[in-house]
Amino acid sequence: MASSGLSQDQVFEVLKSPRRRYALYYLRREGGTVELSDLTEQVAAWENDTTPTELTSDQRKRVYISLYQTHLPKLDDARIIEYDREDGEVSLSRRARELDTYLGDVSRPEIPWDRYYLALSLGSIVLVLGVWFEIYPFVLLSGIATAMIILVAYALSAIGQYFYYRRRTVQGTPPELRRAEGQ
Repeated sequence: MASSGLSQDQVFEVLKSPRRRYALYYLRREGGTVELSDLTEQVAAWENDTTPTELTSDQRKRVYISLYQTHLPKLDDARIIEYDREDGEVSLSRRARELDTYLGDVSRPEIPWDRYYLALSLGSIVLVLGVWFEIYPFVLLSGIATAMIILVAYALSAIGQYFYYRRRTVQGTPPELRRAEGQ
């Protein structure tokens, strides 16, 4: 992960704690800035297999203290989150996106996007060559129509990949908990 500045060892060190992973899942799900108290409640609920409203004050306090003193400062030091201790606000930094590969749901099969785009590129080349050499039925298309077909195909593919990726990374519970629940 040369572009992030984090070595693989640093990434694994940061993500080895389930509590830190849960915090990152919650921040990804919520987007934007969240209150430490809200983050604490959801992480504690996931850890205790309950809802935030059913947490005991001890469960909340235990998670709050460790997030406040240990886990959030560690993520902040790695520049994965932006943590304002005084205001109790936490948000993901741009660098956090580079951890998506490690935090994704690996229990579901991944669409091989590289092969998909390779096939789309080869199809586009065949389409252009068919129009260029006036091969039937490609001869029925103009150059502008061919360009529009290719542009729309790539645009729809990019939009589809974006929403596919968002659905895989922004879910209600962390993937490791969904596997435990049998989802």
